[in-house]
Amino acid sequence: MQIVLNFRTLNLKRESADQMQLVLGISIVVFLALLGGAILLIRKVAFGGGNLPLTAEWIGELSVERYRPMMRLLDGADLEFLQSQPGFKPGMARRIRSQRCKIFAGYLHCLASDFRRVCSAIHLLMLHSGHDRPDLAAILVRHQMMFAAGMLVIHVRLLLYSWGICSVDVTSVVKIFDVMRLELRNLVPAAVAAGVE
Repeated sequence: MQIVLNFRTLNLKRESADQMQLVLGISIVVFLALLGGAILLIRKVAFGGGNLPLTAEWIGELSVERYRPMMRLLDGADLEFLQSQPGFKPGMARRIRSQRCKIFAGYLHCLASDFRRVCSAIHLLMLHSGHDRPDLAAILVRHQMMFAAGMLVIHVRLLLYSWGICSVDVTSVVKIFDVMRLELRNLVPAAVAAGVE
């Protein structure tokens, strides 16, 4: 009888060890996938190129006002109102969250693209400038890293929002974009005066 109990105990320990290995394996795969995604996102946001329409018209059109609707898009007030209405079904909220996440992702793509272009334009102006600006180079790198980290957090929170778990705030990355946009506006008149086009 004691041999049977010991055999069952060994089987339970072996099954428990197998389950732990499975959980550990899945955790490692998920971690590596998230790490890979984070690296790709940071690389894309911080070091992506793109078309560089460095014209006064393009710089004049850059505005954070373009992203104001994005800041309200995932506001929970609309869903709360919907939930208070007769005939509400949970599927309606899921569908609205899904649609808004897609629209929000489009705004995020445009914001990241505009940020990359602004940073590329600043970098180009620094390269062609007659004056060294290590302070501006440091600001540029710091803001690119802050923007990339902010975008990573936003993408994770957007995924969680799509499941109804949390909210998403883009204020910090829009502010970073605005700082760099204003820096570019300040550089352009100086570059034109120095003969850099």
